[in-house]
Amino acid sequence: MQPHETVKYAVNVNQFTHLDDFEGMLDFVETAEKTGYDKVRFIDHVVGVDVTRHPELPYTPYTHRSRFYEVFTLLAYLAARTSRIKLVTGVLGLPQRQTALVAKQAAQVDILSGGRMLLGVGLGYNAVEFAALETEFKTRARRFEEQLDVLRLLWTEEVVKFDGAFHHLDHVNVNPLPVQQPIPIWIGAGRTENPVPPDNVLARIGRKGDGWCPLFRIPDGAGTLDAGAQEAIGKVNAAAVEAGRDPATIDLELGLFPDGKSRAQVQDEVAALHALGANHIHVRFGAKTAREQIDGLKAFWDLVS
Repeated sequence: MQPHETVKYAVNVNQFTHLDDFEGMLDFVETAEKTGYDKVRFIDHVVGVDVTRHPELPYTPYTHRSRFYEVFTLLAYLAARTSRIKLVTGVLGLPQRQTALVAKQAAQVDILSGGRMLLGVGLGYNAVEFAALETEFKTRARRFEEQLDVLRLLWTEEVVKFDGAFHHLDHVNVNPLPVQQPIPIWIGAGRTENPVPPDNVLARIGRKGDGWCPLFRIPDGAGTLDAGAQEAIGKVNAAAVEAGRDPATIDLELGLFPDGKSRAQVQDEVAALHALGANHIHVRFGAKTAREQIDGLKAFWDLVS
């Protein structure tokens, strides 16, 4: 089989944060499932920030005007509206949240969906959001690592006893447990304008991630990722080996932007990404309306079918 026949394809609903079209978003998700996409990703921000009042913040396309549906509530709702497609947080600002509560919410979605939950997580980048959620921004990386361990314990153990730097669980549990043992955790890292994460982040992915979803993209006309992105993939794989893990067991999802490209161009890019180790491809459309997004879903599928 050709690479474009063996990889799994994901889409996201990020564009809908800029639209007042909930029904359109539902149509998009249900169409993605019917078409054959493997998973759909949902953005997470608990609060929006008026960035005009915070010039110190890094650039973000998401502000107080963006429409953020609470991600676990939305996934629980969509569990009943879908039957096959995986439901992904893409990505959850994990250090902003209580770990045991995340474990409970994700387990519940996994149960309601019949084992279709995938938890995508990241460190977060917006200190104003952290303050609004009464969490500590400066220690988020160390807390994040510990959170990954605690989540997996809560999803797989009958009772958990854990004493760490940030968590103290004294014989507690999450009941009922999720269908998946444990729910896969994929790590998102990097920013659109600076997509290659630092080495310590890449090493963490190699040690801790079930998968990862960087924001790398093939430059126009390049045919493959640039050297920095390829080097980052190599560093994750090396960190996995050093931790005693098989890099092949860590899923890699890379992005593809098909707008305006021919069948040959799209299939060549799929093959190039697959050759770099991507067994999942995140298809991203630039369309501004629900109808155009749905048309993009169908058009891309025709190109790889």
